[in-house]
Amino acid sequence: MLGEHAKIIQFIGVADGITGRKKLQKMVYIAKKLQFPYKEKFEFHFYGPYSEELTLRVEELCNMGFLNEERQDKGSYVQYKYQMTDAGEHFTQMAQVEEVSPSLIACIEQMKQKSSRFLELVSTLLYFDHLPKEEQIEKLHVVKGKLNFTEEEIEEAFEFVMNLMNERAIH
Repeated sequence: MLGEHAKIIQFIGVADGITGRKKLQKMVYIAKKLQFPYKEKFEFHFYGPYSEELTLRVEELCNMGFLNEERQDKGSYVQYKYQMTDAGEHFTQMAQVEEVSPSLIACIEQMKQKSSRFLELVSTLLYFDHLPKEEQIEKLHVVKGKLNFTEEEIEEAFEFVMNLMNERAIH
């Protein structure tokens, strides 16, 4: 059970911290869709794929002192930054979690460079990846119409997914 907790600490550690709850959710979801070993269950939610399990795990890890949650007041909203603590690093070593693969490291690094909005687009498209591309795009416009994603952004999202899949296959 705690092995799954350790994997989340490790994920945040590899990313050298993640700013934004939504961004963390989308990054773990995308990694899971790329067949990396994350067990959290995701359902479609207001901001795209969301895992209550992941939210609870992160909360528990913060309470145990394995993750640090920094609350940043941005005026009109609050943003959270998650960082692995020394205790968290020690915990992952004690839990004997499998070492992070070069392909997961590359995937995390690429995702971290993207905005939450872009990762929301990518994860939403991946949520509907059982559909043909045209239907995925139609669904995106239905569930994310207010975000007004452009054709360019959508194409960039498909390219991004292909790049991540290629990265996964190479390593």
